[in-house]
Amino acid sequence: MLNLISVAAAVCTLTLVACNSGKTQKKTTDSTITSTSITTTTEVIKKPGKLATSAEIIARKQVPILCYHQIRDWRAKDSKTAKDYIVPIASFKEKIKMLADSGYHTILPNQLYDYLTTGAAMPSKPIMLTFDDTDLDQFTIANPELKKYGFKAVYFIMTVSIGRPNYMNKDQIKQLSDEGNVIASHTWDHHNFKKFTGKDWETQIDKPTKKLEDITGKKIEYFAYPFGLWNAQGLPELKSRGFKAAFQLSEKRDPNDPVLTIRRILDSGYWSAKTLSNSIRNSF
Repeated sequence: MLNLISVAAAVCTLTLVACNSGKTQKKTTDSTITSTSITTTTEVIKKPGKLATSAEIIARKQVPILCYHQIRDWRAKDSKTAKDYIVPIASFKEKIKMLADSGYHTILPNQLYDYLTTGAAMPSKPIMLTFDDTDLDQFTIANPELKKYGFKAVYFIMTVSIGRPNYMNKDQIKQLSDEGNVIASHTWDHHNFKKFTGKDWETQIDKPTKKLEDITGKKIEYFAYPFGLWNAQGLPELKSRGFKAAFQLSEKRDPNDPVLTIRRILDSGYWSAKTLSNSIRNSF
């Protein structure tokens, strides 16, 4: 039993390194930035009960979705690569203030799903904020900052880490849910979705889903792929389990299942608020 616990702890310790590999996206330097904003999203609402086709969904203007991991100051031991996924506290606060001052309104997955599938109306300058991997600083630092501006977010929980040092516990996850944020699945231990076989679907999807539903008292309907990696073969498995939408990073969406391959961009720890503003405009 001790050996099993040790293995699980090692997996959790290695998750940040794993999560920080396999993710690539185009960086923008401060020297190329101009202050920009996103055009207000407007859509004609489709007739009730009629869902959009995949082609119609892909044709809709994409809603900006940001992905965060750790919100803390850099340490001497942090690698150059790791710093992409660690947003310093002052920088995070500056960026959230920029979003608020620029007139952005945070939305949650149900709003995005309704917009994509039915053309439901969106607030002006919609944006979605997402946090991966269950890090404690998302609760202690990020959440209070979002509250200042009335922002809500999506927290993709890796259940193996719940209650471990430097990760959120059940009560904190429940509080986020009760406060109107969305709790969603990010597998048990960050196993690569493209490699799921056999019992992996139960271990990485079914059991974590039940655990999160037990914690929040709400149905878990949204999923984020570890490393942002996905394959078309696995999408029917998510559908059969009742997931309404799933989120990757910056790859091209699947033409047949765009709602299960929704794009996000990583807000790099190296970026300033201006860089982020420009990247939002150029990426979506």
